[in-house]
This record gives sequence, C-alpha cells and structure tokens, in this order.
Amino acid sequence: VGHAVLAINGAEVNGRLTADGKDIMEFLGNPANYPVSIRFGRHRLSSNEKLMLASMFHSLFAIGSQLSPELGSSGIEMLETDTFKLHCFQTLTGIKFVVLADPKQTGIDSLLRKIYEIYSDFALKNPFYSLEMPIRCELFDQNLKLALEVAEKAGSFGPGS
Repeated sequence: VGHAVLAINGAEVNGRLTADGKDIMEFLGNPANYPVSIRFGRHRLSSNEKLMLASMFHSLFAIGSQLSPELGSSGIEMLETDTFKLHCFQTLTGIKFVVLADPKQTGIDSLLRKIYEIYSDFALKNPFYSLEMPIRCELFDQNLKLALEVAEKAGSFGPGS
C-alpha cells in the first residue's frame, strides 16, 4: 500500500519493465514513442483496502466526537500532517465525504460541498442506486473527475479551506 508508482504513457512501471513486460529503455529509445507522459503517484488501493481504511476512519471519527471537549462535537473535520491534510464533510444524514489533499491546497471545503452536490444529483436521484453500495454511474464519475481536475488545476476550489 505504501510504495510509489511510476507510469509511462499510462503503463505502470515495475523496475525496468512495464506491466505488460516491455523494457523501458527500449521504449524510451524509440523516437516514435514521443512525447512521453511520465506520472509518479501512489499505489492504487484495492476495494478491500479502501473499505478497511474507511472503516478505520469511521471509528476514529466516532471516537473524536466522543472525546472532544466541545459538547455536541460533530467529529473530525480535518487531520493535518506535514505531507497531507485529510478533510471530512459529514452530511446531515451522516454520509461522510473524505478528501486527502496537499497541505498547501486551499478551497477543500468548497470541493467537498461540490462532491456532495454531485453525489446528490447523480447517485441519490438515480433509481438504480442503492444506499451504502458502490456508485456505478458514468455521469457521477465524469462530474466527479471534472470537479477534481478543476480543483487540482486551480490550486483552489473557491473561498475557504
């Protein structure tokens, strides 16, 4: 879960080989493969890993709301480290939206509200969606991706953070 991933033209790299077994040096030596898109990122989490992390966060959120010195605390809204910030938005119905962001990224509160709006429009209004099930809706995916791209490019999604 914790290792970095290198991808060249969308193909994940493992050592000197791509995921489909092609040698990277041969690929880079061929002028026909240019321009080359190189992306560094984190290993993608499996569905089980995502569920495990969500369960752990839900427990921490509940503990945080109970241990807070503030009466009626709603729970964890943000966890800050030197490498990332975890932002959480809990709706009135108890659904939690969580975003991991660069510590310098601003406007995450607005982004979370936009994600909730997209969820409301494309999941909750979808007659084929069942609560607490994975969202399998192309319009939801497209709009969520667009909102995240806008936030990432702008470095800010609006006022506040």
